Amino acid sequence: MPEVTDVDFAAEVIGSDLPVLVEFTADWCPPCRQMAPVLSALAEEEGDRLRVVQLNVDRNPATTNAYKVLSMPTFMVFRGGEPVKSMVGSRPKRRLLEELADVV
Repeated sequence: MPEVTDVDFAAEVIGSDLPVLVEFTADWCPPCRQMAPVLSALAEEEGDRLRVVQLNVDRNPATTNAYKVLSMPTFMVFRGGEPVKSMVGSRPKRRLLEELADVV
């Protein structure tokens, strides 16, 4: 899964033509690791309608602080350069798809 950073966040997420699901993640976060196969499958299935990327909170504090992310994993959907949805915690793929239905 592509990783974005403080340096390229504006270009890769804010400037994207497609909606972007950003997972704010950390290497030390077990629920984040559990979400990896779910997000990979989501990216594969919804790739024509939605970009899925990760941002490591430890290596990218500026973006993490800018969006006031405190818990991992946090998922944010950006559309048209703005955050339109935020979700905290791991979840099964079916539930994630249901929660994304109104923003994709």
